[in-house]
Amino acid sequence: MNKIKTPPHLLTLILLTGFSPLSLNMFMPSLTGIAVDLETDFATVSWSISGYLAITAVVQLIVGPLSDRIGRRPVLLVTVLVFAVSSVGCVLSQDIGTFLFFRMLQGGVTAGYTLSMAIVRDTRSEGQAVSLIGYIGMSMALAPMLGPVVGGVLDTAFGWRATFVFYAASGFILFVICWFDLGETRRINRNQPDAAPAKTSALMREPLFWAYSLCSAFTVGAFYIFLTGVPLVAMAAFSVSTAELGIYIGTITLGFMFGGFIAGRYGASFQLTTMMIAGRLVACAGLTVGLVLFSAGHTSPLLFFASTIFVGIGNGITMPGSNTGAMSIRKELAGSAAGISGAMVVAAGAILTAATGFLMPETDSARALLVLMLAAVLAGLFLAICAARLKSPA
Repeated sequence: MNKIKTPPHLLTLILLTGFSPLSLNMFMPSLTGIAVDLETDFATVSWSISGYLAITAVVQLIVGPLSDRIGRRPVLLVTVLVFAVSSVGCVLSQDIGTFLFFRMLQGGVTAGYTLSMAIVRDTRSEGQAVSLIGYIGMSMALAPMLGPVVGGVLDTAFGWRATFVFYAASGFILFVICWFDLGETRRINRNQPDAAPAKTSALMREPLFWAYSLCSAFTVGAFYIFLTGVPLVAMAAFSVSTAELGIYIGTITLGFMFGGFIAGRYGASFQLTTMMIAGRLVACAGLTVGLVLFSAGHTSPLLFFASTIFVGIGNGITMPGSNTGAMSIRKELAGSAAGISGAMVVAAGAILTAATGFLMPETDSARALLVLMLAAVLAGLFLAICAARLKSPA
């Protein structure tokens, strides 16, 4: 039996979790500069975003089950080190092929998010896990807000490679922090035969696991729908400037932080399915009121974004419960559950993003976007109710 060491501090978990969105969006202001410097077109360099997202889905499917077999600590140490080394590769790249190769390797850092959730479940009761994940999510929300700002400043001052120097330095620092602070939290019996594949297959046959995971997928999916459709709404319906749009987009993230605080404050006091349903109802209420007012002719950007901020609040309340629930069905497979559920969220995000781009009309775009977001929220509410019914004893 492996020795269980001291669990990591909360700050370590926040850093591991926050690096996942930071690695995605911090260098976005540099995309055109990368294309010019490496003598390629924007479509090719954009693979550093779309291809990266695909890689993160695959990584989560691998690292989750692997961490159940050999432990959280070795998997996290290797993936963080690979991220740091591949960031150096991006800095030194002189052609687009080399850059994209190392950029794809950076996707391993998504293990930080996946396995942080598993570590929380390893070391906390179900209610405590909901609360702690809520607080982690609240802190993590700062990364997508601050990342592009910092990346833009670095690019303006030093060029696009400076962002990847930042990635590399931060990756090595994070590796050192994990080396000293990240104890193993997964108890593994080396004397028993490995039955992980069979157990994972059994997990996938659990209807309750699908209810939790798909609730997460549609919950995050509402946010992806918002991000895809809101630029068109801003231009066609409200004629707001890009600076104003950036501020408005940030409101949904602020809402998520507030929802995470609520989950952190009350998550240990209620059933996780109660928190999930409450979050979906909050999101539903905001969007429904917005739709009613828009249909009555009361249209303004403030009204529109006042209704969508409730999606952020609701997501912050729902996600800790749905994540914890998926990892609680078979606690010994918390890593597998976190990885599979995370991959499903990425896949659903890709599908809903594409669907939104196809379905969004240029006329009455604001109301159409609210309808699409409400459809995703209602799907999440249905699945949260299903989870509550499946979880309740017969």
